[in-house]
Amino acid sequence: MKSLLLIRHAKSSWGTGVLNDFDRPLNERGKKDAPEMARMLMKNKVSIDCFVSSPAKRAKKTARLFIKELGRDENEIIYVPELYHASAQIFFKVISGLSDDHPSAAIFSHNPGITEFVNMLTEMRLDNMPTCGVFAVRASINYWKEFAGAEKKLWFFKYPEPGADY
Repeated sequence: MKSLLLIRHAKSSWGTGVLNDFDRPLNERGKKDAPEMARMLMKNKVSIDCFVSSPAKRAKKTARLFIKELGRDENEIIYVPELYHASAQIFFKVISGLSDDHPSAAIFSHNPGITEFVNMLTEMRLDNMPTCGVFAVRASINYWKEFAGAEKKLWFFKYPEPGADY
């Protein structure tokens, strides 16, 4: 059994017009939402064995906030440049290359690719993957290279909601 969590970066700032898209930072809401969602995972006993992220500033910071809250080492994060504006095919390629030693993995990335990808995995359809949303699926496979062709089941879908008690 393999478990995959797809996480869209937390809310980013549009306030600085001089930065290019790759370098946009998280805004205050994003800096608050990411640790809250990580705490939700802990509360629900969701473990993550492998962390993979786009190297764009907002995805990288989201991954770092998650990993810090989970009490893990920031150096565990694997940065994959192709996850910045990734297509569904890139997601499948990255997943197929994960170490089979990891029963679970989290991938931090961006729209529109992450929404396109999650809509390919199960019967559930999203118009838009929310910022800091966590879309989790499970597949009865032993090897990550089998993920693309395997039947995937929705495990859970959570996103930051004002006043939510995770």
